[in-house]
Amino acid sequence: MKKKLHTIFRIVLLTSTAISLFFVPWSIVWAWIVPLPNSVQEQVKEALDRGFDGIIVYVDKAGEPPKTYTAGWHDWDHTIPARKDALFKIASVSKLYHAVAIAKLAEAKQLSLDNTLADYFPELVGRIEYADEITLRMMVQHRSGIPNYTDTFNYWANPKETSEENLALILDQPATFKPGKGYEYSNTNYLLLSELIKKVTGESEFHYFKREILNPLKLKNTFASINDVDLDDVMSGRYEGYNTDLKTDDQGMVATAQDVGKFLRALNDSTVFKGGEREIYASIYVFDHTGLVPGYQTIAKYDEDMDAVIVQFTNTTNFKGYNWNISEIIYNRIVKLVRRGHTE
Repeated sequence: MKKKLHTIFRIVLLTSTAISLFFVPWSIVWAWIVPLPNSVQEQVKEALDRGFDGIIVYVDKAGEPPKTYTAGWHDWDHTIPARKDALFKIASVSKLYHAVAIAKLAEAKQLSLDNTLADYFPELVGRIEYADEITLRMMVQHRSGIPNYTDTFNYWANPKETSEENLALILDQPATFKPGKGYEYSNTNYLLLSELIKKVTGESEFHYFKREILNPLKLKNTFASINDVDLDDVMSGRYEGYNTDLKTDDQGMVATAQDVGKFLRALNDSTVFKGGEREIYASIYVFDHTGLVPGYQTIAKYDEDMDAVIVQFTNTTNFKGYNWNISEIIYNRIVKLVRRGHTE
């Protein structure tokens, strides 16, 4: 009887596996199973065979000079090859800068992480559920329960241009969960934190970033938006099935891979902090991030074992999100190559 049950179990398992493989896109499977190439540059070039129009990878490994690798196109309409110094829309990677700013302001006693949304924005009481219970700490950690405005129906088909328009999308809506009782990634948290930085400093959040973060680190290639740069310096972005270059859409901060890498190094070795700022930061947020907006994907992480920062930009996205999975596979393969010393 046991042998029969074991046989039945194996048949069910193999059938389930076959069904799962049938529904997994083979582009993902192939990106994962192909043999690892001999160098980071070869892996970067291989990304073009996986559906990406362009890729930039920055590697800063302790004991070696930082290196930047490229493949594909910076601007395919004008056949301009990928540039090492290209500006790229870093999307949610910008949350790291926001969290550093919040930690600095908390250390300076310009705000309190345990104060509530209602303390700083009393006008939102009755418009955002539990405004008098949601603390700044919860907002930084995505534990507020405030709905995510980019999750509203068809948002990316017609994204809003101002903070007021984005915030209006979630006003008077029920909370996703009670404050502190769950976790859900919400861009609305950071929209409100941006407004808070403006309120307590009297300047835009990016001006504060520039004064307290970018200038001390000598990061001169990080900007608030595409409106502050020459568009020719911005890498093209493409959404599959949509032929227009998406680099003209303003979606927040832009930076070079080198600037993001240097910032990430400073975040992890604490040179971006003073006094008790690092301790505060470590209690509220993470030390690496990813970012995604139509046409642009970023992975920016620090590997403690290697003491290495690796930043990857890919400039093609699609509706089903398969190429996000592929970008993660490519990134992980690059990490393996860097670990093995194949950085030439």
